[in-house]
Amino acid sequence: MTPRFQEALNSGQRFLFDGSAPTVLYERGVYINRSFDETNIAAPELVLEIYRQFRRAGAQVLTTNTWAANRLKLQGYGLAENLLEINRSGAQLARQAVADDTAWVAGCIGPLGVRIEPWGPTSFDEARGFFAEQARALLEGGVDLFVLESFEDLNETHQAILAIKEVCELPIAAMMTPNDEGQTLFGTEPEWYIRKLTEWGADLIGVNGGSGPAPLLDLLKRFKAVTDRPIILQPSAGLPRLVDGRMLYMASPEYLGEFARQAFQLGAVAVGGCAGTTPAHTRAMHGALAQERAFEESHPEIVLLEQGTPAAKVPFRERSVFSAKLADGRFVTTLELVPPKGTSPDKLLSQARRCWELGVDAINVPDGPRAMARMSALATACLIEQRVGLETVLHFACRDRNLLGMQSDLLGAAALGLRNLLAVTGDPPKLGPYPKATAVFDVDAIGLVNIISRLNSGQDLGGSPIGASTSFSVGVGANPVAIDLEREKSRFRYKVDAGADWAMTQPVFDPDSLFRFLEFAQPFGIPIIAGLWPLKSLRNAQFMANEVPGVYVPKGILERMAKHPSAEDQLKEGLDIAHEIIETVQPSVQGLQVSAPLGQVELLKELFQLTGCVPRLQASEPMGGA
Repeated sequence: MTPRFQEALNSGQRFLFDGSAPTVLYERGVYINRSFDETNIAAPELVLEIYRQFRRAGAQVLTTNTWAANRLKLQGYGLAENLLEINRSGAQLARQAVADDTAWVAGCIGPLGVRIEPWGPTSFDEARGFFAEQARALLEGGVDLFVLESFEDLNETHQAILAIKEVCELPIAAMMTPNDEGQTLFGTEPEWYIRKLTEWGADLIGVNGGSGPAPLLDLLKRFKAVTDRPIILQPSAGLPRLVDGRMLYMASPEYLGEFARQAFQLGAVAVGGCAGTTPAHTRAMHGALAQERAFEESHPEIVLLEQGTPAAKVPFRERSVFSAKLADGRFVTTLELVPPKGTSPDKLLSQARRCWELGVDAINVPDGPRAMARMSALATACLIEQRVGLETVLHFACRDRNLLGMQSDLLGAAALGLRNLLAVTGDPPKLGPYPKATAVFDVDAIGLVNIISRLNSGQDLGGSPIGASTSFSVGVGANPVAIDLEREKSRFRYKVDAGADWAMTQPVFDPDSLFRFLEFAQPFGIPIIAGLWPLKSLRNAQFMANEVPGVYVPKGILERMAKHPSAEDQLKEGLDIAHEIIETVQPSVQGLQVSAPLGQVELLKELFQLTGCVPRLQASEPMGGA
């Protein structure tokens, strides 16, 4: 049985609300000269399928297609007499979409569309009566809670809350719609309207709509300072643009997914989407929620059974050439090469050979970056080491393997001679060519480091001996600009306690943030390798700023890239910025992890020389030949 929504809310559960059914109806040809709410009775199968799409995308709360189904708004379409039928059908269709499932139906109520006292002729009593009429109809359809969306007048929101409380005792989620400064109609400040929503007894409080996700994150911090009520955020997909006669919203699903991840980290209890958000956006947000649950629900101590007598570990400096250099305090340089999409490794191996010639210490091999399917990272790393003779740093993600699969792959990697691992939780599956891809997340990166440490002690997950110990050099990720830096520091501490030997940061564009993190991290005594992403273009810079989780690109860098109209000049500016970052951070870290723009290694020759890479004589062929 699905618990009552209030019980789930009281238990500390977090929720993913759906997106905008009217947006999808518009995409299906229901235009704005019609009532979107009327489709509940005019095209019920269409509405039901939209509900089901949001549910399949991961929404736990389906909001009814009834935002404008109050008497005053329906009168404009000649539909006032159909109010009961429209609202009841909207709720019943949503109930049908979540039947026998762990999900809830929220009766959606929007503003009346008229000014109420003291700003207009409609009295408080009249407004409350209109809201109560719609609430009764939704209640008859079988809703679990009510959602008040897109209110700008706080007085009107109050009447809606009072009306629902007169009708029933179901939970109420109340949301105002702010401008970019957080104010609502007549300049009402966010702290004031959040305090009033709390005082009036709303069970979830927050904001929806606006010009996009970013301003809502800033408001969340202000809300938490003035209320202890659970907070809900439902941004629009940016501001709409008219394209070929259609209103389109420009915020991508990935961007909404990153918003959801940050919102949960900052303490939001519920997120969802408003205007412009579709099942695609919901799916991306669901991936973010799955990843956050992995962080919270994976407990290494319950994964690993009681440990027997550990075998002696291979000393860190003896595990690989890479670890020996770190152990000796020497500077290391690695370059990231993404596994190929197909079966041919020839281009990648050519790039790796050029890295060998330039004196790079190791090749970073990401594991399903951005949750895209490519050649196995493990197979790619083996090909590089066997055919090029250059060590690799294999990224090993928790996303795609259960515990048994992790142990199997780790043992296989050890048998194949791979020695350097970067333990990562992994990006949640993104929207793309694999919309039904799922994630495992039996453990997160902390649990994974525990597992590798166990293998390095000669034991499997159950504490049984495996023969010779593995000799992995274990790295972990670190994010100096994490949205919740205290949480990031806590996780870093746990990673080191679990057995991390070194750490590698996200790409650094703000050296000051890196230095602040190093003040915290350096006392733990493990080498820190800074990430470096040379920008290829303004578009690349904007992508890093808006779409890549855990990356912060200062406004000044975006302005520098924007000053150059030509692609050639933008590339030069990007390399100049990278050059400046290297000079600034190199004395404070023990290595750099460099990403090659579109795999173009040759562009980075001067940067590698700056890091101290010593070119290898091309006459000494790398293993595997040309």
